[in-house]
Parts: sequence; C-alpha cells; structure tokens
Amino acid sequence: MAVAKEPTGGPVLGDLSTYAMDGHLILGLNEEGGAEVLSLALANRHGLITGATGTGKTVTLQVLAEAFSSAGVPVFAADIKGDLSGIAALGTPKPPLAKRVEEIGLEGWGPQSFPTVFWDVFGEQGHPVRATVQDMGPLVISRLLELSEAQEGVMNIAFRWAADQRSEGGKRMRELHLIDLDDLRAVLATLSERAAEIRTEYGNVAPASVGAIQRRLLVLEEQGANNFFGEPALDISDFLRVADDGRGVVNILAADKLFHTPKLYSTFLLWMLTTLYEHLPEVGDLPKPKLVFFFDEAHLLFDGAPKALLDKIEQVTRLIRSKGVGVYYVTQNPRDVPDRVSAQLGNRIQHALRAFTPQEQRGIRAAAETFRPNPKLDTEQVIKELKTGEALISTLRGKGEPSIVQRTLLRPPMARIGPLTPNERNAIISSSPFNGKYGQRTERRSAHDVLDKEAGTVGGVMADLKDTLEAITSKVFGRRR
Repeated sequence: MAVAKEPTGGPVLGDLSTYAMDGHLILGLNEEGGAEVLSLALANRHGLITGATGTGKTVTLQVLAEAFSSAGVPVFAADIKGDLSGIAALGTPKPPLAKRVEEIGLEGWGPQSFPTVFWDVFGEQGHPVRATVQDMGPLVISRLLELSEAQEGVMNIAFRWAADQRSEGGKRMRELHLIDLDDLRAVLATLSERAAEIRTEYGNVAPASVGAIQRRLLVLEEQGANNFFGEPALDISDFLRVADDGRGVVNILAADKLFHTPKLYSTFLLWMLTTLYEHLPEVGDLPKPKLVFFFDEAHLLFDGAPKALLDKIEQVTRLIRSKGVGVYYVTQNPRDVPDRVSAQLGNRIQHALRAFTPQEQRGIRAAAETFRPNPKLDTEQVIKELKTGEALISTLRGKGEPSIVQRTLLRPPMARIGPLTPNERNAIISSSPFNGKYGQRTERRSAHDVLDKEAGTVGGVMADLKDTLEAITSKVFGRRR
C-alpha cells in the first residue's frame, strides 16, 4: 500500500484507496510520493484542464466526474465524442489499468458504474433539452446568429417591444411570448411593418437589418435549432440531483451531433451557465459544491466573442462560485481562454503540449508561467515530455493559495473507458426519472399565434371595407352613367 506524504499546504492523507478523504478528492501520486488532491471546499473556485489532442483530457474529465460523484456532488459534462458515456457502465480491469493502480497504490480501486442521466438537444441519445427564445435573451441569441451591432440593436428592440406588450397595462397586455423561432420571426416581421409607428419610442428598425436577421434564422433552422427552442423548457434543478446511495448524478449531454454546429454548442452551454447563475440562490462557501460544470472545447465560447459577451462570461464565471457551482473549462491550450476569465480558474491540470512552431513554443512558455514554480521541476520542459496519463497539477489549498506545480501520475477511472452501446444507453434513458417529463413538446399561445390572428383579422376587415367601397363606387358611378 502506498501512503501519501503530506502535500504542500495540505493535510496528511492516509492511503489512496478512496476518491475522497478528509474533504479532498485524490487525483493521483506525484513524483515525490505525495497525493495530489483537490479540496472540495475550494472546488467552486473553478478550474482549467488543458492539453494537446490525444493526451488524456477526456479520461481526466471522467476521473474528476467520478470523484465528484463519489463525494455526493452532481456533475454536468458535454460528451463530444461519445466516450464519456462509459461512466454509466462498470469498468474492466485491463492490464494497463492494473499496472497504474499498482504504481499509485490504490488498494480500494475496483470497477464501478456511476448514476447517470443522458440529455440531447436533438432528443436522440438522451432526454430532450429545450429553452425558450425569451429565456435565452437578446444577447445570447445575437451571439448565436452572429449579428452585427446594428442587427443586435434591432434584436434588442424586438425583445423589449414583445415584453412591453406582455406587461400589465390594461388593453396593451397581449400574449406575445417568444417561445420558438416562429415567434421571433413573427415579432420581427411586425416591427418591420410598423417601423414608422414605433420609431419614436424604441428607435429605428431598418428593413435591411430585419431581412438579414430573418435569413440567419433560416440558416439556424436548417442546422436543427428548432429542436432546441420550445417547451417544456429545462428545469435547471434537474441537474442538481443526488442518487439514493448518496452519490451525485452525472448529467451527460450527447454533443457529437451538436458539436457540428459550434456556435449552437457553445451558446447552449453559455445559456446553461447563465441560467444556473440567475436561478440558484446565494450560498457562499460550502463544504462541497452543489454542482460541477465541465465546459469541453471551451475555446469555441471565446472565438470571435464581442466585448459585451466576454463581459457576461467573465461576470458569470466570477460570481457563480457564490451559488455553489464550480466551472471547469477544458481546451487544448491555456491561451484559448482570455486572461480576464483565466484569472478566475484556480485549479489547473496541464497535459502535454506539442511545440512544432515558434508560436506553439511561446504557448508552452506561457502555460508554464501560469503555475506556481517548483524548484525541482523545469515546468516548460516537462510540459513537452508528459506521457499519456500524466499531468502537471496545481490546486488551491488552505485559504485559496495555489500549490506548487507537481508532475503527477493520474489515477485511472473506475467506470468503463469508452462509449456505451446504443442498447445500454437506451436502457438507462428508459429507466430515468425524466423519461416522461421532457419527451413530448407542448404548445401554448405565443407571439406567432397572436400576431397571425391579428393580421388575419385586420386583413379580413380591410377586405370587407374594400368590397364595400367598390360596391358604393360602382353604384354611384353606375347611376351617373
């Protein structure tokens, strides 16, 4: 049995046979024979997992998800390649894993499966995930459609005008709910028709901007976004469940299809983070998080993001910790995450990076400089030498100070490494408590219905008036003839 030495700034931990001990998750064994740990009380200070393709980021994500689940913390993670779904099945003690277990000294290690719920925007590999256009808001929708500043202004007017019509103001109260893309399209069309009427109160609505937005909405529909917008909308509290045995439920979003539309993927996850931030109560610092959120391929969130969106991301990342949520960004290079957001990420796991170009060499140097130095390590050189299953780790200890960086042999997962079969996945979905809650789309009276009916009524009145005028004209002029 390997006994962990006292990690710098941390407690003395006994053997490495459990995932959680004394309020810490054990990640692996460092070169000095000490346990590299993650403090549950500081896990809501967020984290960053980086490394080149094929260096083990997905397996590390699975190890962390298993560890949090074992400690009673619910988890959300996007599964881009399908590999993460194996967390729901018993692992197989293959020889390489057994060798790793022996090297680290994991006496209690053995095959396990973890309580899992599968979700899917398209409703094919998990329970459907839906949100209303209204809930997403103009900023996120504008990001999704990649609108210009002028077009974003029109989008803001559309949301504001629809909200004003719903306000309790006597005869002005109308059910202009923005549920799906048809509702948004109907409101935009109405604004374009009444541009002169609303200009003084809301500002200019240029027909060219409305036309451009409508074209982008068509493109979005072609990408399958209609599956996402609608009701019943996701109840975010359904991600915060703990199983009967006390383990946190692992929520897996099937993202292999969604990932083909990067903007939709990143915007959807941003909406989820924002919803958590807006709906969860303030709880301060807890002994362990209420939820840990893994944002894989995080660079997609920041690519081309306007300042207003970056401000929003920074705000949510900084403040959501007080709601008891830890956010862990997963990407290839630390440079993928802007400094203003990266500064909020205290727990760091760095897998190997490659340096084939001068730019990549500068990236490795920058990655090394983000760690608290270890006098026994040449961090920059080690980043290039790390093997699969190894990582440089620095986590927050004590009152929030980072530990010195350590080269660490990571513990292997206890669940299956690799995807479930379709039959295995379907069996888990069928037995889920949410099997009947989100399956059927619901419809209620919304902006499209209201505006279509009003247009039809006005059209009918105008047609009757036209017929009446024509009849009078014919009668008068007919007599004169």
